[in-house]
Amino acid sequence: MKETRAPAPGSERGSVTVEAAVSISALIVVCVIIAAGVATLAAHVAAIDLAGAAARGHALGRELEPGRGVRITLTETAGVVTASVTVPAPLGDATARAFYPVEYPRGTP
Repeated sequence: MKETRAPAPGSERGSVTVEAAVSISALIVVCVIIAAGVATLAAHVAAIDLAGAAARGHALGRELEPGRGVRITLTETAGVVTASVTVPAPLGDATARAFYPVEYPRGTP
């Protein structure tokens, strides 16, 4: 029968397992941060697109129905519509503004 001994104090036995566990945990955290960054960038692009669509829609007399959690603020000053859109994102809200001239029907000054 083979005799098994306990590892001597100061032995490095099992250190590879600990290093692998720490490395995998760090890799998972980095991947989650990258995914949140990509989702935030996508929300910013969506905010820019929605702001343009909301400003143009209001200038033409059509209102845009925002999605869940999206806030749209429209103001009209001196014949120019300003749309401010805020879209929720994982790393903070994405905000964009767009401007569009009001289109009056023919025959109106």
